[in-house]
Amino acid sequence: MSNKKLKPRQYEILEFIKQFRDIKRYPPAIRDIQSACKLSSTSVVDYNLKILEKAGYIKRDKTVSRSIEIVQSDSSDNTIAVLGYIAAGEPLPLLTEDHWGSIEPLEMLDLPKAFLKDNSEAYALKVKGTSMIDALVDDGDIVIIKPIHTVRDGDMVVAWLQRENAVTLKRLFREPDRVRLQPANVNMLPIYVDPENIQVQGKVIAVIRKTE
Repeated sequence: MSNKKLKPRQYEILEFIKQFRDIKRYPPAIRDIQSACKLSSTSVVDYNLKILEKAGYIKRDKTVSRSIEIVQSDSSDNTIAVLGYIAAGEPLPLLTEDHWGSIEPLEMLDLPKAFLKDNSEAYALKVKGTSMIDALVDDGDIVIIKPIHTVRDGDMVVAWLQRENAVTLKRLFREPDRVRLQPANVNMLPIYVDPENIQVQGKVIAVIRKTE
């Protein structure tokens, strides 16, 4: 199976096909997919099925009705949601009051099962800015985040500044009476925060480099 990124619509179609087969014991028709996924036409369905087929998620025999077959793979069968953007620079405002919980993903990433085995709650964010460039996290990269509230000094974290209602990506260091959010860029200054004003939303466990 390919590591090609899926858009939310393609992920929705793939999940519907899986669920339909589990219940009905046979694949859905094109119009079943159109209706369930609220797509404008069967040609839109066909367009997205071609992408799924090219990426190796499904197989089809166009001469046979209801011929969609899900391709099974042991090495890569887990997806992770890219829920939004994270600032590697000045903090970005939160997108919703519920933080990331109700946000429709920007895209879905396909990752190896082994990677997510112990990180089933992990999610991904796309980086904006270059404050972590010396830690090999560049603008446009994707960071994989493990939700966690207890971290060690030096961990790269998603820090929620509660009074500002903003989030940022930095390394965290505890100092007397304050927390230092340290960029990894010699041209940028750290952010100093009252310990009561910061909540760690998670820590970075992996980085996926942007592709040109």
